[in-house]
Amino acid sequence: MLSQTTEYALRAMSCLAYMPDDLVSTAELAEVTHVPMNYLAKVLQSLAKADLITGRRGVGGGYRLARPASEISMLDVINAINPIERITECPLKLENHTGKLCPLHSRLDEAAR
Repeated sequence: MLSQTTEYALRAMSCLAYMPDDLVSTAELAEVTHVPMNYLAKVLQSLAKADLITGRRGVGGGYRLARPASEISMLDVINAINPIERITECPLKLENHTGKLCPLHSRLDEAAR
């Protein structure tokens, strides 16, 4: 299940994808995506830090995609907000699992990879 923050990021990215040549303000994005503006501003910072969007401050400023939408995956957006973490050791901490993953956690790690 995706977090609310990830959902908001996906909404913002979808909106920006529909306006690839325009700088879209945080206020406009908040209105179109129905995301609180202060919350959205933090989401946009995370997306910019991940180099998925670029922004310009000031009058006439706003955000746009850093590259074409066809080159940005949903996984890129998800990982910018809540990175999917790999399992490196068995969380059960069982003695016979030392140094390797049990079959269950190996399969979960493979899915995360």
